[in-house]
Amino acid sequence: MFKIFRLPMYYPRAVRGISIVFILLRFVIANWLSSYRFTLRFVPKQYRRNGSVQTLPERVKTLAEELGPTFIKFGQILADRPDIVSEKLRAELKKLQSKADPFDDDEAITLIEEELGSPIENVFEKFERKNIASASIGQVYKGTLKTGEDVIIKIQRPNIETKIKLDLHILKYFAAQLVKEFPGLQAVDIIGVVAEFGNALMHELDYLNEAGNAVRFGVMFKDVAYCKIPKIYLPLCTTKLLVMEDVSGVLPDSVEDLVANGYDPKIVAENGTRILLEMIFKHGFFHADPHAGNLFILPGNTIALVDFGMVGTLKPSHMEFLAGFTLGMANMNAETITDALLVLCNKKFYAEKGDLQFSVHDMLSRYSSLNYEKINFGSVLNECVKIILNYKLKLPASIYLLLKALASIEKFGYNLDPEISLPAIVKPYAEALVKEKFSPRQIAADIFDMAKDYMALVRDFPSEVNEILFRLKQGKLIHDIQISDKDLFTKTIRQFSGIISITIIVGFMLAGSIVNNIWGHESRTGDIMFGVSLFFAIWLLIRLFFRIRL
Repeated sequence: MFKIFRLPMYYPRAVRGISIVFILLRFVIANWLSSYRFTLRFVPKQYRRNGSVQTLPERVKTLAEELGPTFIKFGQILADRPDIVSEKLRAELKKLQSKADPFDDDEAITLIEEELGSPIENVFEKFERKNIASASIGQVYKGTLKTGEDVIIKIQRPNIETKIKLDLHILKYFAAQLVKEFPGLQAVDIIGVVAEFGNALMHELDYLNEAGNAVRFGVMFKDVAYCKIPKIYLPLCTTKLLVMEDVSGVLPDSVEDLVANGYDPKIVAENGTRILLEMIFKHGFFHADPHAGNLFILPGNTIALVDFGMVGTLKPSHMEFLAGFTLGMANMNAETITDALLVLCNKKFYAEKGDLQFSVHDMLSRYSSLNYEKINFGSVLNECVKIILNYKLKLPASIYLLLKALASIEKFGYNLDPEISLPAIVKPYAEALVKEKFSPRQIAADIFDMAKDYMALVRDFPSEVNEILFRLKQGKLIHDIQISDKDLFTKTIRQFSGIISITIIVGFMLAGSIVNNIWGHESRTGDIMFGVSLFFAIWLLIRLFFRIRL
């Protein structure tokens, strides 16, 4: 029974739900009117552009912006998933920005004091009460600790966790309904994408995760002179508050600005590229959003990184793929690249390997006239991903974060130094991975693991064979059949059962009426039964014929 004390829990859901319904209604109206030029004045103004209706990809981008931060971030994730959305839609979704209008500074300061458990004056010597940046999840302030260190303070927006949890619930519902309506979407695992996105976003909401990531990067690069990871003041951090060292410098988005401040753009480009490649190839743990806004240039052409909410982690198989792919590209060897791609897709035996290798070879032939150092690393990798998807092979979701990071690295390097060669910088890291894989210690470890597997096989094989034979004798050997779409399977079985039932009934009616007319007494009832059953029999045959044709 519905209880009155549950009203506060349902109220925000109802308000948010109604808001989403109205936003979606505007989107549907804009789609419906998009093909009618004379109705432009009836199209919601959000979906107009330069005297015409926006294109469908533009309307989807506008829809995400209207729906708010959760949907904006989901759109940003989809922008890096060529297996799910088209290139035109990806181009629009990449324009989505996480920036948001700031909320009240006094409210933010109150929230900071609640998280600190103390007034601002007790913790900070100085505190700028005007925010310096505002994003979809948090708002940023500057301050100075009592000990004299300049710091950045990031406070989470009020009630943002509740809003995002509600939006994720709605996204999961929409995903389930889409798969129910369009079973073909199961091939791209849209429900899994939403679940993975939800987990990543909930991790990003916990600022202690971001603090832990920063500390880990700090340990990784403590001996790298040209890399600066800001210090995290853990005693002051909470799940909703992050306090870290202020490393503000020059943004690396303009060569002119770097030169004006005494920096060398070529050195900056190489330093930044090496830092991010070392994260990927050496540590298998990398900053997943290394765009220019998350990098600052400090004296000595030092690169400072910030915003560690989104990170990627690579499995050993991913590292093996990177090594094989890079060396295969360096030697223009289609077989090596094909083997690397199959490792990535976790396919030890693949029937269409020959066709896949031919497709890779055909792709490489377009780059054969170029010097290795001049090849666009990210473009080749993206083309390989498209080839994989054409063969209906499934890529691990984490690889798309890697693709995004590599694209950001390449863009960062080329913007500052058009002559930089990412393949040339990558190659030594790949060679180091291969050497490590085939080092005596690693080979010994692999042999030891193989020996353990064979020992277990020899030990368990007789008992397992005995169990199979025993179950065969008992007639209890069960084969487990996995059905991916139970609703569709149930519906098909019901339809098939119905057709069989009708066919049997019609068949008996037809046979009975014929027998009755030949050996029985002639009657109008028998004639009617014969006519009706003959009609339904012909109808079933026609229906079956067209179903087979389709």
